[in-house]
Amino acid sequence: MPFPEIAHSSAPVTESDADALVLALPPLGDTVAAPAEWPGIGEMLQAVGFTGARGSVHRVFLPAVAAVPVIVVGTGPEPDANALRDAVGAAVRMTTGFASLAVAAPFAAADDWSALAEGAVIGGYRFAGYKREAPKPRAERVTIHTDAAATADDVAAVTALGRAIALVKDLVSIPAEWLSPADLAERAVDAVAGLPVEVEILDEAALESQGFGGVLGVGQGSDRPPRVVRVDYAPADAERHVALVGKGITFDTGGLSLKPPASMVGMKYDMAGAATVLGVVQAAAALHLPVRVSAWLCVADNMPSGRATRPGDVLRLLDGTTVEVLNTDAEGRLVLADGLVAASRTQPDTIVDVATLTGAIIVALGNRHTGVMGEDDAVARYLAAAERAGEAAWHLPLPAHMEEELDSPIADLQNAKIGDPAGGSLFAGLFLRRFVGRTGEDADAPRIPWIHLDIAGSGTTKTPYGATDKGPTAATVRSLIEFLRGSVR
Repeated sequence: MPFPEIAHSSAPVTESDADALVLALPPLGDTVAAPAEWPGIGEMLQAVGFTGARGSVHRVFLPAVAAVPVIVVGTGPEPDANALRDAVGAAVRMTTGFASLAVAAPFAAADDWSALAEGAVIGGYRFAGYKREAPKPRAERVTIHTDAAATADDVAAVTALGRAIALVKDLVSIPAEWLSPADLAERAVDAVAGLPVEVEILDEAALESQGFGGVLGVGQGSDRPPRVVRVDYAPADAERHVALVGKGITFDTGGLSLKPPASMVGMKYDMAGAATVLGVVQAAAALHLPVRVSAWLCVADNMPSGRATRPGDVLRLLDGTTVEVLNTDAEGRLVLADGLVAASRTQPDTIVDVATLTGAIIVALGNRHTGVMGEDDAVARYLAAAERAGEAAWHLPLPAHMEEELDSPIADLQNAKIGDPAGGSLFAGLFLRRFVGRTGEDADAPRIPWIHLDIAGSGTTKTPYGATDKGPTAATVRSLIEFLRGSVR
C-alpha cells in the first residue's frame, strides 16, 4: 500500500517491538508533568529545546526507557483531535528509514484513537514516483498504543479513508501523458473493483448522442477524446442520496486562450475534483455507509488545435442552455455544468461539485482554505463536517447583483468576464448554480440543495504542513466522508 498498515495495541508503547517510537506531547511544565513511565524525558526535552509547539519534532535517545530512537512531536497546549492528527502525521511524514513505528499520546482522550490513526495514514503516504533512486522509505506499519477499545472495524475504517486519500493523490500525481480521459475512466473501474459500485463510461459517441455539449466542446481540441464516468454506490438500506460532480481536466493548457508557460506547470492537477469524488464513492462503499452516493466524473483534455473551441463560439449544454465561450480557459465550469444537469436528473437530496476551478479563489483564501458556495443550509452542514474533519473551509456568497454579468448578447449565458477579475470565483459559482435542477417539475420549485467546493488553492501545496506532504492534498475527501456520515445521523 502507498500508506502504512495501521494496527492498535493497548500495551504500553515501551513494550513495542517497533523500530522507533513516536510520542505526542503538549508543552511540559508546572501544569503538565512528563509521563511517569518515561523517567528523564522532561530533562531530555528541555535540553533539546522542546516547547510542545504544534508540529515541532525532535529525535531523542532514552536508553533507560527504550532501546530504539524516540521521536517526540508537539501537540500544542490543548491537544484536540485535529492537533493530534497533525502531530502524528508530521512525525510519521518526517521520520524515514524505519519499517515500523509505535505511536502514543499519553494526554489524548480515549476517543481520539481515530485521529491518531488518520494522522499516520495521511502522513505516511508516499507516491512511488519515477526517480532512479527511491527516496528514503516511510514506515510500512504504524501501531497506535492507546487505552481505547479500537476494533477491527475501526482499523478497517481508517484504512478505507487512507485508501481513498491515496487514490486521489496517486491519480493527481500521474503525469498527463499517462492519464488521458480514457485512462482515468479505466482507473475509475479499477478503483471500485470488488465493491458494490456500478460504473458507466460514456465515450465521445455516447456524449454526442446524449447532448453533453460542454464536455465535448472542451475536449474537441485534443487527440484524446473526453469521457464522462458515472460511479454509483446504491445500498439497499440507503436513507439519503448525495450526488457528486467532479471536474476532470486531465491537462489544461487553457485551450486557444492559452495559459502563459508558468501558469501551465502543474495543470495535470486539474482533474483533482474528479479524483476526489471517485475516492469518496470508493470510501463510502468500503465503509458500507447507508447512503446512496453517485458521482459524475467529467473528464476532458483542454488542448489547442484546429478543432478546438474558439473564443466566441457557442456551445449547447446538456439541458439545452447555450453558452458563449469568451475564454476557453474557463473550461471547468462547462464540463461541470453538464455533470450538474446529469446529476439533477436523478433527483438526489443534495448535489456537491468539487473542482480546481478558479485562480481567484487562491487570491481570496490562500492555499489551505476551500471556497464553499451554495444553498445556505447545505453549506452549513458541509462546514460543520469540515470542522469535525479538521479541514479548512470558508463560506463565500453568491451575490444577486452579479447575476446580470452572466448574460450574453447572443446566447443564454457567457462563461467569463473578459477584462474584469472582480469576484471571479463568485461568477463561476453563479454560473454553476444555473445548472442545478429543481426539486420538482414546477419551474418555481426550489433548487436541489447544492454545494460548490473550489479546491484550486487547497488541492495542492508547495509546502508541507501537519500531516500533509507537498504536492496533492486530497482536500475535502475527509470532509465529504464526514458529510455523508452526517447525512444519515
